[in-house]
Amino acid sequence: MAGEVIITPSLNRPRFPALDAEQMAYVYLEAQPAEGVAVVNAPLNLTLVLDRSGSMAGQKIADLRQAARLTLDRLGPDDLVSIVVFDDTVDVLAAARPAADKVALLAQIARIDERGGTQMSLGLQAGLAQARAGLGPDRVSRLILLTDGETWDDEARCRELAQTAGQLGAPITALGLGDEWNQALLTDLADLSGGNWEFIDTPDRILEAFGRVVVTMQRTLVTNATLILRLVRGVSARGVWRVQPLIDRLSARAIGERDVQVALGDLQREGQSVLIELALPPRGVGDYRLAQAEVNYDIPGGGAGQKATADIVFPFVADPTAATAVNGAVMNTVERVTAFKLMTRALDEREVVDSRQRTQRLRAAATRLLDAGEIELARQAEAAAAQMDAGQALSPQATKRLVSATRRLDMSDLGQ
Repeated sequence: MAGEVIITPSLNRPRFPALDAEQMAYVYLEAQPAEGVAVVNAPLNLTLVLDRSGSMAGQKIADLRQAARLTLDRLGPDDLVSIVVFDDTVDVLAAARPAADKVALLAQIARIDERGGTQMSLGLQAGLAQARAGLGPDRVSRLILLTDGETWDDEARCRELAQTAGQLGAPITALGLGDEWNQALLTDLADLSGGNWEFIDTPDRILEAFGRVVVTMQRTLVTNATLILRLVRGVSARGVWRVQPLIDRLSARAIGERDVQVALGDLQREGQSVLIELALPPRGVGDYRLAQAEVNYDIPGGGAGQKATADIVFPFVADPTAATAVNGAVMNTVERVTAFKLMTRALDEREVVDSRQRTQRLRAAATRLLDAGEIELARQAEAAAAQMDAGQALSPQATKRLVSATRRLDMSDLGQ
């Protein structure tokens, strides 16, 4: 049946000035399960892809084994689980099987030990094969990838595999442990697959992170959600960001002359919200449908190929003074997303900029955070800028903490 998902668009202004020039606009788009849609408690298809390289020695590998053991306790007898471990080789410790087979699974978990270097693509490829074996219209599928270091010369292959995961409907939750993992790569793996990434600062928090993934899977109402923006001629999408449940830039892929596709992955009861930045062409006075949002999705055990649509209509007025009002909730979202953009660009080592530009971006992020009421995080951003001004590099952990905290800005009062 259709109607499980409702799309609600909100504009950053109730009215826009009729101009002879291009202007920017923001659309806050909520995709939420309709009231009364029941959680079907679909069985899970969980694949663990675990880094066992030499850097995982000691407490990391011990906590990893414990987290894997306790994760089994959270799974039901009808859930499927598979376990893949990798270094510069790969082993499938447990092919996809019912979680009820706990004795055999626990025996395999006990075998996890550290060795070798890091070749992440081997683990992802084997993990995808296991996930594929457990795929089904009645199951919720996900890969948990955990790593504590850089992969060796196979990042492009990792990104290709993440795209495949998204196409299969098996999003990746990429967990970076400690200081040395590649944030840009794990962010891309999550984005390309419709999943999520997370920073784990200490080994004792691995269990907590695994638990969140399992609970999220168990609360899934909608799988394989994809947003398609259909734009009229002259309108272009300049950026799409997920803002609920976490802030992230989303990859927008052109699928036609004026259509853009964005992978959303699974939806839980709270749904997802995105912020879309559009460039609007000149328009005269009147109301214009300049875009349509369409979300395609599947219901576990209840039918594939469902969709929901909503028109995005922009009112244009002749009097500029009548177009000065703004939607405060949407603009607050814009402030927080802008802080996230500035923070990530300031701390992204791929950005070819000098330290002065980085500190400028950090201070600009601090200003946006203050405007959004995020006083403590603004203080931390300003302190980081001062440290860089003094010629002291930020530690990898400090960098990851700042970006992770900015992703988690509270949006609970927005979009209402």
